[in-house]
Amino acid sequence: MNIKWTVLAFVAGAALSWGVYVPLVHDATNKFGSNLRAFLMVGIAYFLVAVLIPSFFIFYKGDPTAKDPAKLNWARSSITYGILAGVAGAAGALCVIFAVKEAGATAAFLVAPMVFAGAPIINTIVSVTIFAHGKKFESLSPSFYIGLLIATAGMVLVMINKPKEIKDSSPPVAMAGATAGDGPTTH
Repeated sequence: MNIKWTVLAFVAGAALSWGVYVPLVHDATNKFGSNLRAFLMVGIAYFLVAVLIPSFFIFYKGDPTAKDPAKLNWARSSITYGILAGVAGAAGALCVIFAVKEAGATAAFLVAPMVFAGAPIINTIVSVTIFAHGKKFESLSPSFYIGLLIATAGMVLVMINKPKEIKDSSPPVAMAGATAGDGPTTH
């Protein structure tokens, strides 16, 4: 298997970004006390990152990602698929935001593993069926199906064995050996 280092770098960036997304969203929904207010902030961030930055490059600097300038277009089907991709991403973000609010204190442990185990399974099935666009693939090996089953089993194991919040009525201890009257000292 020969993968370019740039692919791995962008995959790592996506994993890092999406890996912190659910805990950040969970904190945002709790701090706002509202799923929709958190979603609005996600939308503002999408606008800043996904509208302003590409617009700057496309309209002022030239599209540095153009693979074949002769094929650049604003065709209806291109726009439709781009918007559908955005709707799918935004709908997923909204579902995550509602899931973390409903899941409670253990949301970051529960929601992200389920979403990020389920999404590749769905992606794989959709990519080799609906979005194959006439491409032919070699027959899928038994180990491919075993991988999908293992991912599904992992998702089920996370749901069954999620960490449980400890309901302790005693006050939290700030530092070992510290007392309530201790404060910063100067020498």
